[in-house]
Amino acid sequence: MNNLKKSPIKKADWLAIPNLLSIVRILLIPLFVYVYLNESLRHNYLWAAFIVMVSGATDYLDGVIARKFDMITDLGKLLDPFADKLTQLAIIICLVFTWPGMVIVIAVFVIKEIALLVCQIVLFRNGKVMDGALWYGKVSTFVFYACALILVAFPNLNQTLANLLMSLTAIGLLLAFILYTRWFVRQLRTNSRK
Repeated sequence: MNNLKKSPIKKADWLAIPNLLSIVRILLIPLFVYVYLNESLRHNYLWAAFIVMVSGATDYLDGVIARKFDMITDLGKLLDPFADKLTQLAIIICLVFTWPGMVIVIAVFVIKEIALLVCQIVLFRNGKVMDGALWYGKVSTFVFYACALILVAFPNLNQTLANLLMSLTAIGLLLAFILYTRWFVRQLRTNSRK
């Protein structure tokens, strides 16, 4: 009668260090938004940049710890990308208030994430799952954090340099999108030949 399966996520997974770091990253989002948008707070941009650095560091550390100490969990496979995307979206939305050109980055980000989500669903329906980020996704994330950190910390940055950083961010996202799409297509073709 009951077609429900037991979840592969265990209670202990919530206490795994990489998953705790992902949760910290999610909890940093409202703090970042509050600090960045609160102009009455002294040095708010520098504090916001510090939060971005901490968030980026936890993103890096959770992956290293999970792989090195064999702490990869089903929960982590869901939590880590969720924390990444939510953090990146919060940062670029906040940056629009200082740098209106970030609207283009938001558009690229949203199109990329929706398209890749559809690809992952199609892949899952064909009996395959993606097991972690590929190298170009990691490079794109690094470029994102590096550019965002500068844009957050220096709101009076020269417009030409700001445009260059925004362009680099958009190009990094676009390249990751193209390369991931190519990867998904190859996986589906391989699956259809079997």
